[in-house]
Amino acid sequence: MELSGLKKEALRRVRRLDFERSLADWTYHQHSTGVIMSGLLLLLALGYLGYRLSKLSPRTRRRAWGRFRDPAATATATTTAKPVTRAQASGDAGEAAVHAELHRVLSWLCGENFHLHKGAVLIHHAPGTAFPTAEIDHVVVAPFGIFVIETKNWSGTIAPGAHRDEIVRTGQDGVAEVRRSPLAQNRTKVTFLNEKLPRVWPIEGLAVFASTHCALHPDLPLSILHISELAHWMRERRYAFELSGRKPVNVKTAWEAIMLNASISEDEIDSHRQRLRNHPKVLANDAV
Repeated sequence: MELSGLKKEALRRVRRLDFERSLADWTYHQHSTGVIMSGLLLLLALGYLGYRLSKLSPRTRRRAWGRFRDPAATATATTTAKPVTRAQASGDAGEAAVHAELHRVLSWLCGENFHLHKGAVLIHHAPGTAFPTAEIDHVVVAPFGIFVIETKNWSGTIAPGAHRDEIVRTGQDGVAEVRRSPLAQNRTKVTFLNEKLPRVWPIEGLAVFASTHCALHPDLPLSILHISELAHWMRERRYAFELSGRKPVNVKTAWEAIMLNASISEDEIDSHRQRLRNHPKVLANDAV
């Protein structure tokens, strides 16, 4: 009986050891599986993050990477950054409206044979000066010419000023204010491109007012027009060019030639705008 009891006790110990060994194996297996699953989830998360970053613009990617690398600096920049003013928001809305209308009109007139950059173009018109660059709202390259476009989103009545470089805006409150003509803003830019590009390519500056609450005086130059007149104006230019018998502009070659003296870098455009903010606007009229 005593021997039988010892055998039973030994059997219980063996079973207990087997159970503890099985439990340890199971725990190790579960831990290993958890580590593997965590690794797979991390890889999936990194892959998804990379995919989302690839869909962002270069400027937005740089900002997102900056936040990841230095959250404190990003927080400081966010708190010190100036909010977008009402005038800036209005200007951006006007430029977006004119871009959309230009794209519609050019597609109607030229099919796919035109170039319209989505965004500002910066020309290097005065190296070594306080304002070495100038910003163009829209550059159009079409078979019938190159067009340098200044956009305004002003409301009210726009009339000629006392001098050709001035216009007078009268608001709904009846208050009149003298402002620099957008054609004057464009003049140095058009002159610069005429100096850099072949003379066989016609280059013209125009100003487009985008606001639906804007009325243009009939005595204004014909190159100052409302967005609603853009289709007719471009169609007329195309018709006159075809009647002239001149050789069409090679759109690809012309755009490449422009970019030899210009930039569409967002960093450069940001630096240009910061330079303007840091100086009196009266000194930078040809650069805006």
